[in-house]
Amino acid sequence: MSKYKVIIFDMDGVLVDTENYYYTRRKTFLTRKGISIDHLSPLVFIGGNMKQVWHMILGDDYEKWDVPALEAEYLDYKLANRIPYETLVFSDAKASILSLIEKGYLLGLASSTAKIEILRALEVTQLMPYFDVILSGESFKESKPNPEIYEVAMKTLSVLPEETLIIEDSQKGIAAGVASGATVWGIKDYRFGLDQNSANRLFDTLTQIDAQL
Repeated sequence: MSKYKVIIFDMDGVLVDTENYYYTRRKTFLTRKGISIDHLSPLVFIGGNMKQVWHMILGDDYEKWDVPALEAEYLDYKLANRIPYETLVFSDAKASILSLIEKGYLLGLASSTAKIEILRALEVTQLMPYFDVILSGESFKESKPNPEIYEVAMKTLSVLPEETLIIEDSQKGIAAGVASGATVWGIKDYRFGLDQNSANRLFDTLTQIDAQL
């Protein structure tokens, strides 16, 4: 077995292929409100959450909007247009996770996504039982690239950073993992132009990662 005792996964872009769905749903909602995001790269949204980017979305019009009301309306829209996680889960996710558990690793999940969405995603993909800790960025004052979510995950699992492997894809997530002191392996991005240079290693699939452990 490798030096790692724990593997902590990000969710979006690592276990489920959701980034395009997120972007399209967000753009559709904002367009209906008369708000354009054409001035922003999709990279702005990947690996973070909406509370980080309202200022960038609204720009000089920020003070003209009731942002809490806008956030509440967007939440309702998301609940009415749920992500089909069962069709977006990566085909090798469950097999890779089961293999890692058989090898003796404890598994964690640390995502910037809202907790209610994380739990629904894990339920519909049947991955819920395999994680020893599940954390959402909404539980923390700052989301990724702040490393706190990973630091808390390691503390909860009683492991040191050098005993921890983090699986990420986004620039923000990789930065958070590196800042936590853990080793970070990334799932290669071929669509968005993500800067993944800070990851210790890059892989095409979870199957390839499993084969290295």
